[in-house]
Amino acid sequence: MKPIEKNELYEHVSGFLKGKGVELKAGSYANSIQAGCSLLADAINLSQQGLTRAKAGLDVKLDQMRQAIHEKTAPKAAKRPAKPAQSANSKPKARAQKPKKAKRAKA
Repeated sequence: MKPIEKNELYEHVSGFLKGKGVELKAGSYANSIQAGCSLLADAINLSQQGLTRAKAGLDVKLDQMRQAIHEKTAPKAAKRPAKPAQSANSKPKARAQKPKKAKRAKA
């Protein structure tokens, strides 16, 4: 939103009143209305700046919250011991067989 100029609001109000049949002439009453419109324009501009800053801060906090949720809910990587990869041409090695025990003869 573009900021409102101080005199812009007064011009719109005086134009509205002129359309309704009330003309604001220079005087204390018109000066009071102009001062009120100036204060209102300042309040609108300041609140708009505050909303813009609040939105930026909210976006930062929202991103931090999303990151924390992602870290807590993301699947954990499985920890497996690394196995040496076999090439396509290599054959699996045969196991060495244990020597058989000799049977004892009964006496």
